[in-house]
Amino acid sequence: MARDSRLSRMLHVLLHIDQAERGLTSDEIGRMLDTNPVVIRRTMAGLREQGYVTSEKGHGGGWKLARPLDQFTLRDVYAAIGEPPIFALGLAEDHAQCLVEQAVNARLDDALGQARQLLLDQFAKVTLADLSADFHVRLAAHGERRCNAHREER
Repeated sequence: MARDSRLSRMLHVLLHIDQAERGLTSDEIGRMLDTNPVVIRRTMAGLREQGYVTSEKGHGGGWKLARPLDQFTLRDVYAAIGEPPIFALGLAEDHAQCLVEQAVNARLDDALGQARQLLLDQFAKVTLADLSADFHVRLAAHGERRCNAHREER
């Protein structure tokens, strides 16, 4: 199963938007993430619907933050992008009447549910301002403004 990196990628984008002096277009974000601007618009739409970003068309437009970074968490962003699966593990459903499969699935489902809830509780404790603060510590230590991959944006 392929890894779903939407959460990481959107957090990355939101921090770049925060650092930008203007809105970032879907084309710019698409180049940053090496993906199609249509994918960016589709993903950012969930963030816009939840009130985390705004978008403006035309010259000087683009994606901008709609609220300060301390007003939304990793969990909020996770929910806004559609709550992608956290685990690649899944339950077997080949033999639903098999009592062994039922016992295995019951325990796995319980353990995975508890692990998911623990992770989501941790996500709820981390604001985007916390991520930004970590970025600024790294910036001070390394003296670079942006990711090496995004240097051309300057």
